[in-house]
Amino acid sequence: MFVALGGSGEIGMNVNLYGCRGQWIMVDLGLTFADPTYPGIELILPDLEFIEDQQERLAGIVLTHGHEDHIGALPYLAEELKSPLYATPFTAGLIAGKLEEEGLTGQVKLNIVERGGSIELGPFRVSFVALSHSIPEGNGVLIETPFGNIFHTGDWKIDETPVIGEAPSPDTLKAIGDEGVLALVCDSTNVFQNAPSGSEESVHAGLLAKVAEARGRVLVTTFASNAARLQTIGRVANETDRKVCIAGRSLERILRVAQATGYLKDFPPLISFDEAMRLPKSEVLIIATGGQGEPRAALGRITGGTHDLKLTEGDTVIFSSRIIPGNEVAIGRIMNQLSDLSVRIVTERQAHVHVSGHPGRPELIEMYNWVRPEIVIPVHGEARHLREHARLALGHGVPKAVVQENGDLVRLAPGEPKKVDEVRVGRLVLDGDVILPADGATVTERRRIGYGGLITVALPIGEDGKLAGTPLIRPFGVPVEEDREDFIADATDAATRAYTPGKDDDALRESVRLAVRRCATLWTGKKPLVEVMMLQIA
Repeated sequence: MFVALGGSGEIGMNVNLYGCRGQWIMVDLGLTFADPTYPGIELILPDLEFIEDQQERLAGIVLTHGHEDHIGALPYLAEELKSPLYATPFTAGLIAGKLEEEGLTGQVKLNIVERGGSIELGPFRVSFVALSHSIPEGNGVLIETPFGNIFHTGDWKIDETPVIGEAPSPDTLKAIGDEGVLALVCDSTNVFQNAPSGSEESVHAGLLAKVAEARGRVLVTTFASNAARLQTIGRVANETDRKVCIAGRSLERILRVAQATGYLKDFPPLISFDEAMRLPKSEVLIIATGGQGEPRAALGRITGGTHDLKLTEGDTVIFSSRIIPGNEVAIGRIMNQLSDLSVRIVTERQAHVHVSGHPGRPELIEMYNWVRPEIVIPVHGEARHLREHARLALGHGVPKAVVQENGDLVRLAPGEPKKVDEVRVGRLVLDGDVILPADGATVTERRRIGYGGLITVALPIGEDGKLAGTPLIRPFGVPVEEDREDFIADATDAATRAYTPGKDDDALRESVRLAVRRCATLWTGKKPLVEVMMLQIA
């Protein structure tokens, strides 16, 4: 059995379950980042009710690599699952740091599996297979079962000259194919891209040229987890005689874990923010988070003037990353702020400063030829990506393809592969330190407040059940501004008239609520949230 609880029909929040003979393994447990439809929320987590209800059957959680959309939910959900984690050294280092931050060290069992290693989990034998990606130790996992073998790629690409890590081995992948692959569960992110993604090594020349021609400070923003890009940027800094300053906790964490596990050993020594601002501008290269427009990340705070690092006229900012769909507006806002500072902006449209970590169509076809699966199950993509991936596979020799979405329970064997049931899936939000349902009362009320505002009504009630004074009304976020006092007077009158003793308290509250909301709608055309409180006066 296969079922995705996240990552199918979306890019992010990857959670995949494989079931055999009454036991399950989970591959990845990621999160995604909230958009403006979740006001006040930053992180979205998968709802794992399906597997939580049978957690004693979960033999283990296998992590393919260290990106947030594959491991980010572990600190919040892994303890509840009470299942051991399995990851290669670099990924395990990132996970250990996350668990420590949440006070979970020792409470969640984290097992380190050496590169290329294998583990036995119930009826499953799981082997880690090295693949190239934009982070160290990208792995596919070969899952051997009594009913056939599954090759789950995780995130991958073909990079024959990787800056960090290993190139995928065609011989290894062909050998996997020779043993027989029932299903290839495969990354679909770049299925519409006709060209290969390209090698990380190719980015070096483009970055070197742009940094070398810059006369002021240079800031390069990239995905924090892209350790290969950090290696390239560090090399460029050495070649252009610039000192490196890092801005962003996630970048610092990646660098620390990478060096602790044997990567980035020749990365140049770092300088402080103060030193970066004291040195001649032409001697400084800053690496910063925030290339997706996140206002609280380092680049957002630098452009907003609230960071110790400053950018001024003549400086250069290089966006060494792609725009994640949905972030266009936020990135445009950052770029406009940079333009207001007379900062030069370079993106992948102006120079070859980025390559993707996901496979284009030629790479996908190469993978089909190597492993020769009976079935392709596209994952890691929106609906359009998954369907196009299925069409591509069927057009290049794969006999069968199953297009599924989160919650579809798919039987792979025995017999024909098909959807046999649906399980509950959903989203949770991390709101401060509290995990809540994404469709629950808190988020719903917050959206309503964001759209129409809030009005509080306090009713002073005497011992006889009648009003003992004038209702107190306070609007918040209701568009009355210059007419505020007149509106309050009108709403107060409406509340007073709606209060008719003799009804029960709930009926009285509802009468007043509706009267005040009708008044607000007449004044503003909006329907704000109205909260009525009855205060007993002794």
